[in-house]
Amino acid sequence: MSTVAVVTGAARGFGLEIARRLVDRGHEVILTDVLADEVRAAADGLGPRAHARVADAGDAAEHRSVAYAALELGRLAVWVNNAGVAYTAKAWEHPAEHVERTVRVNLLGCMHGSRAAVGAMREGGHILNIASLSAFGPVPGLAVYAATKAGVLSFTTSLQGDLQHAGRPIRVHALCPDAADTRMVRDVAHEEDAALLFSGGGLLSAGEVADAAMELLDGRRIVRTLPAWRGALARTAAPVPTAGLQVLRLLRAVGDRRRPSAR
Repeated sequence: MSTVAVVTGAARGFGLEIARRLVDRGHEVILTDVLADEVRAAADGLGPRAHARVADAGDAAEHRSVAYAALELGRLAVWVNNAGVAYTAKAWEHPAEHVERTVRVNLLGCMHGSRAAVGAMREGGHILNIASLSAFGPVPGLAVYAATKAGVLSFTTSLQGDLQHAGRPIRVHALCPDAADTRMVRDVAHEEDAALLFSGGGLLSAGEVADAAMELLDGRRIVRTLPAWRGALARTAAPVPTAGLQVLRLLRAVGDRRRPSAR
């Protein structure tokens, strides 16, 4: 029987590169996205084992429908909750629809997808949730986004505990990358509140994130940060937010100078 993987938000960026690697590993892969033309083109580019499906990550019923489709192809072995959106602004300046969409896609999408995966993984498997380094501490300019990613991280570890308590052979993982050179980041590069995205040693590539995702899926580790040094810095600052915010002021100044649109 074929093994099947599902990747949400797979029309481009992390999702597409993760789907590419899962196809290369021999899985039948369902790529989902709300971008109908782009996800179909992405699947076509990956060959006959890639299957496009237009689906809204924030809709629980659509996740269940994708899970049923996966079972028609074989045994569901991998589910990657990658779909996400990001808006930069001061927390009180976001339009309400941006706040609601960010929570719906980033956090509820992860929850709905994970629940659908658990229901369909009858013989065990792996669930990978794409979180962010922003899950570990304050991120001025990205407060709503960061809150959803902190929720993803908390949900991931709690879900693993539920599965272990229930004796279910499913491993859950959270990958927490720094900012990467994706369209989502490029789309906000011109905004001052995006400065922290450019404060590291350089943007990650989608391929680097996908490679780290494969390493997580191959093991039992629950949480991984990328790069590790930025993860260590974020974890160190998190218990002392007052001091951490002072450091972030300096990092924001660095990031503002590095923003492409600031040059």
